[in-house]
Amino acid sequence: MATTTQIPAAPAPATVHRSRRRWGATLLGVVILAVMLFPLYWMINTALQPDASLVDVAPVPTGLDLSGFSSALADQGTNLLTSLAVALGAVVICLAISAPAAYGLAQFGLRGGRTIVFGTLITQMVPGIVIANALYSAYVDLGLVNSYFGLMLADASLGIPFAIVLMRSFMVSIPREVIEAAEVDGAGRVRTFVRVVLPMSRNSLITAGLFSFLYAWSDFMFALTLNTTDDVKPITLGIYQYIGAHVGDWGSVMAASVLSAVPAAVLLVLSQKYIAAGITGGSVK
Repeated sequence: MATTTQIPAAPAPATVHRSRRRWGATLLGVVILAVMLFPLYWMINTALQPDASLVDVAPVPTGLDLSGFSSALADQGTNLLTSLAVALGAVVICLAISAPAAYGLAQFGLRGGRTIVFGTLITQMVPGIVIANALYSAYVDLGLVNSYFGLMLADASLGIPFAIVLMRSFMVSIPREVIEAAEVDGAGRVRTFVRVVLPMSRNSLITAGLFSFLYAWSDFMFALTLNTTDDVKPITLGIYQYIGAHVGDWGSVMAASVLSAVPAAVLLVLSQKYIAAGITGGSVK
């Protein structure tokens, strides 16, 4: 009896088309990612070649020369610690103000609450130089120029509007029954907020705190305007002055830039799951 061999059926044209589209989309994504990451690569590449000028930097470093990082850390180490202290202080101030404000707008049914939220968003459209000039006049009268607390307060103002809007959208989704149950058990509004609302809003708190940290860490306008001495010099202002003093040593300048990017990158990697949950948490009620 003769045996017949079955020839496998050719893939359907639609399947082939979908497969090509996926490969095309993947290739396009890789190209876009490479273009976006190229400045970061070139910054690290230049930092590893401290003795080369900008026109002589090789496309790929031939060795790991870390002398630029040693020089940058020696010159900018104090500024990195200053930025860290100012950014953490700004996060504390931002969350201390925005969390109660978001809770009140979300759960108390305040008259004109939507207008307040809209006005909060409008404040982010004001140019930073306008705010910096106004703050400088007030800071001179209050004695906050060239102070850590003054810079923390100014940097916190950058993240407060975003934090209020973000946490309000999450706190609106908290069931009213949960809050009423806590009140029935004898908890007041403050205790309910601290013991019930804040733990349930952990993801949005972490997200708001992270963005507030990034705003403060990357601030340059307030650092330049509100400081007239070198007593409080964040890393952004330090790099700005560093370029002028070491314009021929681009390896050290780039090394300082790499060091300034490390804390933000580490925080983003460690908290990415909380960011995704915090941003989408208020979308489902």
